[in-house]
Amino acid sequence: MKNIHLYTLLLLFISVVGCQSDKKTEAFDHVKAQKNFQQLLNGKQVNLYTIKNGQTKASITNYGGRIVSLIVPDANGNPRDVVLGYSSLDGYLTSSEVFYGALIGRVGNRIANGQFTLDSAEYTLPQNNGPNTLHGGPKGFHNVVWDVKQATESTITLSYTSADMEQGFPGELVSEVTYEITNNNELQISYKASTNKLTVVNLTNHAFFNLNGDGSGSINQHQLQINAAAFTPVDSTLIPIGPHRAVADTPFDFTAAKPIGKDLSVENTQLVYGKGYDHNFVLDKGITKTPELATIVTAPKSGIKMEVLTTEPGLQFYGGNFMDGSDKGKNGTYDFRTAFCLETQHFPDSPNQGAYPSITLKPEEQYTSKTLYRFSVVK
Repeated sequence: MKNIHLYTLLLLFISVVGCQSDKKTEAFDHVKAQKNFQQLLNGKQVNLYTIKNGQTKASITNYGGRIVSLIVPDANGNPRDVVLGYSSLDGYLTSSEVFYGALIGRVGNRIANGQFTLDSAEYTLPQNNGPNTLHGGPKGFHNVVWDVKQATESTITLSYTSADMEQGFPGELVSEVTYEITNNNELQISYKASTNKLTVVNLTNHAFFNLNGDGSGSINQHQLQINAAAFTPVDSTLIPIGPHRAVADTPFDFTAAKPIGKDLSVENTQLVYGKGYDHNFVLDKGITKTPELATIVTAPKSGIKMEVLTTEPGLQFYGGNFMDGSDKGKNGTYDFRTAFCLETQHFPDSPNQGAYPSITLKPEEQYTSKTLYRFSVVK
C-alpha cells in the first residue's frame, strides 16, 4: 500500500512538473515586459513592439533589432516561446552572449584577422573573436539602437544608418529590415541596404531557437535536415580553409533528418575546432531570387516543425556549443547546447575568399535578402 501511495505521489509530481514545463513557455508577457525596455540608450529611445497574425506572435526590440520572443502553437495547440532572450533591456546589456535574437551586420560571420582589401584599399576592423572580426565587430548592428520606420499589427520596419568607416567598414550604409508575421504562420525577415561608397555587406539574424520552448533543456534530440551536400571546413579560429568539403560520410551529413546530437561524439577535427557544429553549409539551391527551402527542424517533444527558406546561398548552423549556464533568460538558465542557430548568409570571410559569391555592394546597387521561418506541427 505504501508503494502504491508513493507511486501515486510520483505520478502527481511528474504531472505538475510537466504542466509547469509547458506553462513556462507561455510566460513572456509583452505588456509587463514593455516597461523594462523603455529606456534611453546612447541618446536614442529603446522600446519593445509586438507583431502578430493568428496564433503566431513576435516581440521585437529596436535595440539590436532583436527578436525577444516568438510564440507559436505546439502540437496540442498550446503556445510556446521558441526563441531565447530576456524580459528586459538590462538582460541584453549584461549578457555574456551578445547576439541573442539580434540583427547582424555589416558583415555576418568571421573576417580573418580583421582585415580585407577592396578595390586595392586595405581595411582594418576591430578583432572581437580571437584574431578575427565576428558579426561586424563589437559595435556591430547587434549593439545599436535602430529607428522604427513603420509598425503595424503584423509588421515592423527598422532602419539604421551606419557612418562611413564605422567599425572600419567603408561607405555610409543605410540598412532597412522588415519583420512580418504572415498568414502562413511564418516570420519573414526582409533586408535592404544601400551605400554611397564601395563596401561589403552580409546581413542576417542571430535567433537562438529551442522548439520545445525557451529554457526547456537540450536541443540534441531535435531532428535536423539541411539541404546541403557540402560544408565549409575551417581552421582552429573558425576561418575557412581550402575548398568546400562533401558532407557524405561525415558528421556534417544532414541531407536526411537526424538528431542534432547523433554524431557529436564522432572523432572529427572539424567538430573539435567548433566544439561541435559551428559551420557554414553550402546550400544546394545557391542564390535565389525568392526564398527556397534550406532546412527543416522538428522537435519530437512539442511537435513543432520549423522550415527555413531563404534567398541566401549559405547557412551557418551553430549548436549552442559555447553556452555555459552563465546566462539566465526568460525561463531559466541557458545551459550547454540548449539552443541552436540557423543563420542565413553568404559565406564566412567572403571579402578574403575570391572564389566565394561576392558580398561587395556598389553605390548604384541595392542589397536585398529575404528569409522565412515557417512553423507547423507534426503529431
